[in-house]
Order: sequence, then C-alpha cells, then structure tokens
Amino acid sequence: MTTTGRSWLRAFRWPVLWVAIWIAMIAAVAASSLLPAHDLPEVPDGFDKVEHFVGYLLLSLWAAMLFAHRRGQALAAAALIALGVALEFAQGAWTVSRVADSADALANSLGVLAGLMLGATPIGRGLQCVEATFRRR
Repeated sequence: MTTTGRSWLRAFRWPVLWVAIWIAMIAAVAASSLLPAHDLPEVPDGFDKVEHFVGYLLLSLWAAMLFAHRRGQALAAAALIALGVALEFAQGAWTVSRVADSADALANSLGVLAGLMLGATPIGRGLQCVEATFRRR
C-alpha cells in the first residue's frame, strides 16, 4: 500500500496480522453495539460512557500504531468517528432494546481523539516494539 512512493503502514514484519487484528476489533465493537440490551452485562449508570470512550480509544490507538503518517492516522480517526455515529443511529433504527444516544457518540469521538493523540507519543510505536521483541528471540 503506497501513495507517492511512501507506505501507508509502518514497517512491520507481520502487517497482515496487525491489520487483521484491527479489523477484528472493529467488527467486535460493531457487533456488540448492535446486540440486544439483555445480552450485555449490566453496568453502573454512566459507566457505559467509559466503555465507549475506552473502546474507541483502543481502536484509534491501534490505527495510530498501524499507519506510518499522520494523514493515514487522521483518515482512520475520521472513519472511526463516522462509525461510532453510524452505530448509534443503527441502534436506534435497527434494534428494539437499544436507543441512539448522542452522549455515546460523543464518548466514542472523544475516545478516538484521545487515541490519536496517544499515537503521537512513544506508545505509538507499540506494535513495532512487540515485533522487535520477537525478532530478538
């Protein structure tokens, strides 16, 4: 995957693995967002916002660890924000036991932005550090 000769992804030994894990994470978030409410564990009032924030933070941070440049990271962040908003609409339209909640969409979006910011720190090289550990063995 290149654009003007530059790779979209960071230099990985196992790029397909890391991208597949990210896609599986996105699928898990989408599926759990559309499950009937009775199939989900009970959480204290307001704690679901923390779940939304952390879930989307992890998706966004993983994307920041995957993509080599800010442009790819920003595009992934925009797509994740759109996904979070779309899933909230889908909850209201396609489920009988869930409702669309703008506060959830806001928590999703803030999580994405937090993950994007964390990606600019040394944490952003986390997947490369994991691979480096396996190379030494």
